Amino acid sequence: MRAVFTALERPCIVLKTAMIGANLAGGKVCGHRVFESANLDMRKPYGNKTTILLEDQVKFKEPMGMFDSWFKEVQALSNIGYEEVNAMELSTATRDGKPSCRPVLLKAYSQAGFTFYSSTNSRKGKEMKDNPNVCLTFYWPSMNRTVRVEGTVEIISDNEADTYWNSRPVQSQASAYASHQSSVVPSRQYLEERVAQVKRDFTEIGLTIPRPTTWVGYLVKPAEVEFWQGQSDRLHDRLRFRRRQAVKQHDDPPNKEDVWIIERLSP
Repeated sequence: MRAVFTALERPCIVLKTAMIGANLAGGKVCGHRVFESANLDMRKPYGNKTTILLEDQVKFKEPMGMFDSWFKEVQALSNIGYEEVNAMELSTATRDGKPSCRPVLLKAYSQAGFTFYSSTNSRKGKEMKDNPNVCLTFYWPSMNRTVRVEGTVEIISDNEADTYWNSRPVQSQASAYASHQSSVVPSRQYLEERVAQVKRDFTEIGLTIPRPTTWVGYLVKPAEVEFWQGQSDRLHDRLRFRRRQAVKQHDDPPNKEDVWIIERLSP
């Protein structure tokens, strides 16, 4: 059976898979129109057991080392015109739990976590201020891999943000300086005029565009990292690194590698 969920009514049960797609196109389910050519019964072949992920083959006892290995493997195989390896979905939530999600770009990673940049005035910036619990998801279709990160976020130092800001192309600086991210604007022309004004105020008279105080770097400190390797029979591999609550001895665990537990999850 295939469940069809609607926003206004109880879930409806469609008894035949074949009814999903062309056979329902132009008709209605639970009173709602079915879109034409919406054939969702698609099956992508994955690894065919050539890329099984086994615990005893994992070389790392902490997640950032394994992330670095996976990231570099995908980066070596990917065409940036098709797949932005450093693109990740950032999920945030309001204080009362209303979620939102959007793609952002990873700009650095280390043992401390994952760094990206954005505006404190954006929707995500406001939500992260009220609720620092976030989730990141990387999806790399070229290798049928996903990495999911749960953790907390904090703002990095101004010096680090300045260093990255100064490395950006001038056009990117101008766009960021001109944009009040997530605010409603009357038109694209309005934005283009704001960018042109920024250039007149700075670059056209030989001045550097300064980093806005609201444009900051964020560090996601992982508490849980899951590595997913797709398999064609849908018996996917899922290994989760979960931070263990270490006994506080001088505030730091004596061995950094001992604070992570590796677990296999059912697909």
